[in-house]
Amino acid sequence: MSKTLISIVGPTAIGKTALSIALAKQFQAPIISCDSRQFYKETTIGTAVPTQKELAQADHYFIQNRSIFEDYNVGQFERDALLKLDELFQENNVVIMVGGSGLYVDAVLNGLDYFPDVDPKIREQLNANLESKGLTYLQAQLENLDPETYATIAIDNPHRVIRALEVCIGSGETYSSFKNKPKAPRNFMSIKVGLTADRAIMYDRINQRVDIMLNEGLLEEAKQVYPNKHLNALQTVGYRELFSYFDGTISLEFAIEEIKKNTRRFAKRQVTWFKKDSTTLWFDYLAAKKTIYEELEKKINP
Repeated sequence: MSKTLISIVGPTAIGKTALSIALAKQFQAPIISCDSRQFYKETTIGTAVPTQKELAQADHYFIQNRSIFEDYNVGQFERDALLKLDELFQENNVVIMVGGSGLYVDAVLNGLDYFPDVDPKIREQLNANLESKGLTYLQAQLENLDPETYATIAIDNPHRVIRALEVCIGSGETYSSFKNKPKAPRNFMSIKVGLTADRAIMYDRINQRVDIMLNEGLLEEAKQVYPNKHLNALQTVGYRELFSYFDGTISLEFAIEEIKKNTRRFAKRQVTWFKKDSTTLWFDYLAAKKTIYEELEKKINP
């Protein structure tokens, strides 16, 4: 039996965690998370970290294993995840990977693109421009320098915009020109499973999840990390909007509506990203776990 990594993808709030645990039980497999928001121990509620009950049902890795005060990027995650997979595949024929961070999924399954080193002063200047001129200024700059990247990245994420811009400025080439080069082969087979739903259902689930997070104490959690709002780990939906509320620039009611709206936009981008891979096995979010398991068995043991 070949070593197989089952990657569960799809938009936020679609049910990936529940499916990952069900499949982990069926295959007696451990789970690694590739959700870039769930790495950090200080942000539990706003990142929908699995509950203690869920975590107890299977071995989990890369869940709240970092601090928001540590710099951690997709390249480091690729290295760490591949080392962990080598270790886990010594004892397991199947490992489950789950998370909606498309770039992190691709890093593990296919490898990262190489980008040149850039003078740190360029990033410092871009961060200063973000503070003084705002994200829309940087977005317009990126659209001018690299329209292809502007059209494909998470354009509302300042970290992603600055990363693309620093490569454009530092190298004199477009960020997109460094992408899609040949990568090192993986020593495991991968199967991607996607969960989907009608857009209205998906958006309703997102709105409900935001309400649940608020009931569970998201406001207090955001207040605790607010003094560190400049950190990259906190440049994310759910926290940015509440930071604006704490700054006094918007009302709490408006902040909550913005969280819901921005999460829906994020989910739409996730769907677009994952739909690009024609090899993904897509299932409705209400599909029976047994049906998904049987389809995977056919792929693993044809």
